[in-house]
Amino acid sequence: MKKIIKTPLAPAPIGPYNQAVLSGQTLYISGQTPINPANGELVSGTIEEETHQVMKNLKAILEAAGATFEQVVKASIFVKDMHQFKAINEVYASYFSAETAPARETIEVANLPMFVNVEISMIAVL
Repeated sequence: MKKIIKTPLAPAPIGPYNQAVLSGQTLYISGQTPINPANGELVSGTIEEETHQVMKNLKAILEAAGATFEQVVKASIFVKDMHQFKAINEVYASYFSAETAPARETIEVANLPMFVNVEISMIAVL
């Protein structure tokens, strides 16, 4: 059985998908971009500011499902420019403890929705 997770504290989907789906004890969070949910606008500043907004959106969805970053078991980071990896990684790392950080991959892509610079999806176990 699956349960749809929604929160106004994260951006509304821009297509036919949901913010997250809980199936059993596994939470699948759709890729989040640096959209400010308060006004629906892209955060366009430094890559650090964009990455913080992505992580805030992910945190809001985790909390709506009753979870935290500690329960994340897998993350996928999609970046437009791998030269920004170090800056993205530093922000990302600030949300996890090194001892319990999830498995992860980082992939450089040609483009992302709305031509953002970073998108992150996650899987958590509740």
